[in-house]
Amino acid sequence: MGSTSTGLGYDSHRFVDGRPLILGGVELDHERGLEGHSDADVLTHAIADALLGAAGLGDIGEHFPDTDERYRDANSLELLTEVVARLNAAGFRVIHVDATVIIERPQLAPVREQMRASLANALGVAVAHVSVKATRGEGMGFVGRGEGAAALAVATVER
Repeated sequence: MGSTSTGLGYDSHRFVDGRPLILGGVELDHERGLEGHSDADVLTHAIADALLGAAGLGDIGEHFPDTDERYRDANSLELLTEVVARLNAAGFRVIHVDATVIIERPQLAPVREQMRASLANALGVAVAHVSVKATRGEGMGFVGRGEGAAALAVATVER
């Protein structure tokens, strides 16, 4: 067994009309989506940043800048798959990911297992090694007012 390291990722985006809401690569039934250069999947972005941090490889903005038109409306699961490939090329493998979505609504429980499976596939790990949780803003801050959503992730990798 090699050495292990851990990284932390965070992302947030505001809600806008006219876009689908995508979290963990799953499209949710909601009247608004998240605004961003890519598909604005805050969960997947937070996981990508956690992985890059754990491997000491920078952050998602360095690898997929929002100034690059190649990434406009990009599927974040495809970006996550590319992050994993870059980690593997640098001698790392994903061990475990634990993430929390902070969103007032919709409730994520009905699609949580679908999100875990989608993310596990992109990460190249068993579903048992991907945890997705959700919490609300309880009426406080931008999340609580329904203005946007955020996500936190912790990733463990092995070299």
